[in-house]
Amino acid sequence: MKSISKFMIVGMVASGSFLVGQLVFAHHSIVGQISEEVTEITGTVKEFQFKNPHSWIQVNVTGDDGEVVEWSVEWTNPNNLLRQGYTPQTFPAGAEVTIKLRQHFSGRPLGEFNAARFADGTTVGNWDG
Repeated sequence: MKSISKFMIVGMVASGSFLVGQLVFAHHSIVGQISEEVTEITGTVKEFQFKNPHSWIQVNVTGDDGEVVEWSVEWTNPNNLLRQGYTPQTFPAGAEVTIKLRQHFSGRPLGEFNAARFADGTTVGNWDG
């Protein structure tokens, strides 16, 4: 009877470890898939999603061919942003903005936020860094 109980405990621990690992992987699914090279995009803010677990800035960028492409720019969580003085109004819909980001290796319009500069010269993040 003791060997069955030990077997069940080992099985439960192994199963739990597997599930936790899957959750961590799912949450950080693009880690290691982002270029270190910084790219700039210029467009119009469509939406700033100031929510957990990560905030997202949706930007409509018009290409040379006139086609509008929606970019998804991932930023940190709202708690960190609030501590740095940023709010849900930091990226108002309709604002013209240039964003420095590190793009996803797939080439899709997806990346991680580095900094931004609005048309009036106001910057967010470390624009010169």
